[in-house]
Amino acid sequence: MGEQTVSDKPTDKPAEKSNEKSIDKPGDKATRAHKDVGAAQDEQKRREFMHAMLADLRALERMLREGRFETGPCRIGAEQEMFLIDRHWAPARASLQMLEKLADPHYTTELGQFQLEANADPQLFSGDGLSRMERQLDELIAKARAAAAELGVAPVLMGILPTLRKSDLGLDSMVPSPRYRALNKAMADLRGGAFEFSINGTEELIVEHDSVMLEACNASFQVHLQVTPAEFPRMYNIAQVLAAPMVAISANSPLLFGRRLWAETRIALFRQAVDTRSHTHHLRESEARVSFGTRWVRDSVLEIYQEDIARFRTLVGIDLDEDPLAKLARGETPLLKALRLHNGTIYRWNRACYGVMDGKAHLRIENRVMPAGPSVLDEVANGALWFGVMAELGAQGEDVTRRIDFDQAAANFYTAAREGLGAHFIWLDGEDLSAAHLVLDRLLPLAEAGLRRQGIDEADIKRYLSVIETRARTARTGSRWLLSSWTALKGKATSGERSNALVAATVQRQQTGRPVAEWERARLDEAEVGRANYQQVDQYMTTDLFTVQASDPVEIVVNLMSWERIRHVPVEDNDHHLVGLVTYRAVLRFLANGGSMQDTPVSAIMKTELVTVGVETRTTDAIELMRKHRYGCVPVVQDGHLVGILTDEDFLNVASKLLEQQLGESKP
Repeated sequence: MGEQTVSDKPTDKPAEKSNEKSIDKPGDKATRAHKDVGAAQDEQKRREFMHAMLADLRALERMLREGRFETGPCRIGAEQEMFLIDRHWAPARASLQMLEKLADPHYTTELGQFQLEANADPQLFSGDGLSRMERQLDELIAKARAAAAELGVAPVLMGILPTLRKSDLGLDSMVPSPRYRALNKAMADLRGGAFEFSINGTEELIVEHDSVMLEACNASFQVHLQVTPAEFPRMYNIAQVLAAPMVAISANSPLLFGRRLWAETRIALFRQAVDTRSHTHHLRESEARVSFGTRWVRDSVLEIYQEDIARFRTLVGIDLDEDPLAKLARGETPLLKALRLHNGTIYRWNRACYGVMDGKAHLRIENRVMPAGPSVLDEVANGALWFGVMAELGAQGEDVTRRIDFDQAAANFYTAAREGLGAHFIWLDGEDLSAAHLVLDRLLPLAEAGLRRQGIDEADIKRYLSVIETRARTARTGSRWLLSSWTALKGKATSGERSNALVAATVQRQQTGRPVAEWERARLDEAEVGRANYQQVDQYMTTDLFTVQASDPVEIVVNLMSWERIRHVPVEDNDHHLVGLVTYRAVLRFLANGGSMQDTPVSAIMKTELVTVGVETRTTDAIELMRKHRYGCVPVVQDGHLVGILTDEDFLNVASKLLEQQLGESKP
């Protein structure tokens, strides 16, 4: 039930801008003239696209007025996004090869070449509709798993892949689609600079990137519910209120680049990844392209489409071959291509969807708040909870807008994303509830009644809602499982090895079909040492650093080396730029010569001519560098800032693990 004629994803690197003054060279004027002509043609296409979009809107208005929508059977649907990983548990750019091998229209690409999407067929919201959805999702993932194995890769269902690194997010990892590149360029041009990200959770992450490829860190499980035009406003508002508890109970994305952030970090990351607002207009009130929305829907789905056209500039201008009003005059159903394409570049967490099936138009509400994983059973259980509560509140004629303020519903949503099942909400009529109690005491009974009202099989009702009940009672969401595993491995392995273990454990547990509330914590041995990714230094460098400043007394260095049993102490300035390095040998020479530890600054004994490596440096290159210069350590820097340190002991640890694995494999 996904909108197959339009892609939902953004995306291309903007042209590099120079701050240098322009100097005309032979051919420059001709080149600029050519660009001006191209820009004029793009603007002409954009105007034509806007004209087509407004024509679609008029056609939609007429269809609503004349009752040209299906109002009979209610259908549900799902879209399953997944990551592709290699034998090192790192992202694998294999989506195009996967599509060729699968040769199945149920599968399609996502933004990154290390992603894949599987679209389930629509099911009737009755009888065994939910279990049929689960069976097909299992079949689609099993088919993807078999095809991936032939390519030496594997699929995994996670909201954010822990082994993703910034180096995986270059434009060479983007699916080579002209539309993706055009959309990315348009977004970058509107933004007027680099894409900057700042997420504060348990830890803080600040990242700058040159494209929207950070959006490719996200994978979702999206569900669709068909509604009639008359009930759309009320049902959409209910979906908005339910967004908060649905995020809390389904949270599965607490880690990004080795940092503990939000319980559902996708919410913050996706909002910033495709934010086209300029840095220079902070005082002007404007909405991000990824948003919860700004107000309730009062009378019609038209309000959403009208607001999105009014607020957001079209990002593409393409040739369209449909006259929707002429089609209506002939008694045909238009596809509304322009309107749907623009809708595909606006990322409301609950999205209004127009579709055509068997020549008949219908409306759907697409729930986009839930992450992929941890298991298919968990995902379908999440969907069952949402479908059931939507059905019951919808049947009761509930007008939630009279019982909760819109801004409070939005605040609940972001609180849930930050805190997960530990969140507290101001619920309907001002009631203060924890997320767990809300799910257990309010939503589960509503969902049970709603599913029964729709005629869902009793065994399926019990099966799916019991998964939710157990998860809520034990607080064992996917996010909690990842964090508890991550914490349990602290001090036992590097950040890269811990990330590998999480992904390896997820892959293995997903194949059991058990829900996450029954999962045991991840173990290091599940990643198999021989398959650990030691190709780049960021996988095993030490990031828990003890540093000093140049003006500190040597005494503090001596004590640090004694307390922490380390032989190298980096020297930073106030902005965390690396300015020097103090070695154990330098300290020994200083003390042997009778130097005063209290009166001598670190700057007197530190080494300032340093050889460093970057986070993406190949391991073999780092080893060769240390051998060549006979270094006992080498600092790892990014943009001049110290981010880690490599020592000869780190290399010995890696070699030891690889040797143990090799010896283990050689045994009978």
